[in-house]
Amino acid sequence: MTSGLSVSIGPAPEPAAWDALFASSAAPQHPHYTHHAVAAHREAGLLPGAFGFVTVHRSGDPVALLPFTLRRDLAGLGGRVAQPFLSPLVTATAPLVIDGPERAAAIQALVAGLEQASGGRAWRWPLLPTEDGAVPEMLAAMRARGWAIGTVTAFERPLMVRRADYDAFLAGHPNRSRFKDLRRRTRRLSEAGTVAHVGAAGGPELARLVADFLALEQKGWKGQAGTAMACRPDTAALARALFAERPGPVGVRVDALTLDGRPIAISLALVGGGTATLLKTAYDEDLRGHAPGLLLEAEIVRACHETGFADILDSATLDGSALESLYRERTRIAELIALPPGDRTLSLERRLRLARFEHAARAAAKRALRRR
Repeated sequence: MTSGLSVSIGPAPEPAAWDALFASSAAPQHPHYTHHAVAAHREAGLLPGAFGFVTVHRSGDPVALLPFTLRRDLAGLGGRVAQPFLSPLVTATAPLVIDGPERAAAIQALVAGLEQASGGRAWRWPLLPTEDGAVPEMLAAMRARGWAIGTVTAFERPLMVRRADYDAFLAGHPNRSRFKDLRRRTRRLSEAGTVAHVGAAGGPELARLVADFLALEQKGWKGQAGTAMACRPDTAALARALFAERPGPVGVRVDALTLDGRPIAISLALVGGGTATLLKTAYDEDLRGHAPGLLLEAEIVRACHETGFADILDSATLDGSALESLYRERTRIAELIALPPGDRTLSLERRLRLARFEHAARAAAKRALRRR
């Protein structure tokens, strides 16, 4: 082990030290492995039973951290594999790693900890931003130690990097026609009433807008399908806990587009380390023709430039997002399978085939459900 560093496999660090790690971690940062987010999942009863942390310590303080589980998986022919903590609201799985001169040593120790945590088993690693922060160094360190790594699937996720002002953002935008179309839709919607954009980052207004989001999402197709957050007590509790004010470096932001004061589209985001991660959006499906969700997203872009509440907007989307026409930047998100040195009875190539087959089967099932 690198001098001065130690690795533990077990419980989370103390909240204050955990928050300090996030505040000093390598950018760009995501909020999913912060004390704020994990505590919200715990309060809602949504942490898996086999749940723990790979933590690298220096003098008792964490300098790298990854929450993980061991689960049975098709890529292991039903055997257990290791996986970073995942839930429907986790959209990125990069570990927290301190920035600065100790970063390289912390990454080396973390990779050793990953081997220890999995007990030599494979890691199946979804939603990994492979070109951001400390991840390229982590993957290089894994390969240097003899890991075999392959890509199951990958896509480009839209990001928005704030410019000096909104006009600078629009200048040279490759999809300016999209903004022209959205302005036209706003004018048409204004014929039905007063259209306004409101936002909240705390206080009673924040709680009210989160409650409005739950009602609006449940009113639509997700409510009919039983997948809206309000349809289950645990996911409703997660929404209220995750998008609530808590002490620490992660904040909450809710934006809404209103028509005569009534929310017709609502976006829920977590903000930390200069990045706003836009986790959930719901809109009034009776107004689908006006594209209220996209109108709201355009207003969030404008507000970000006018108020500077974030340096980066992370769309937190999967492949094929409508935000591809609004956001100018991209980041590569991949699902990897990584095999530590040791037993290769089940080869990387076979594991990749099994994982890709699983993806194809799920996609076919979704297409079949849409045709019903």
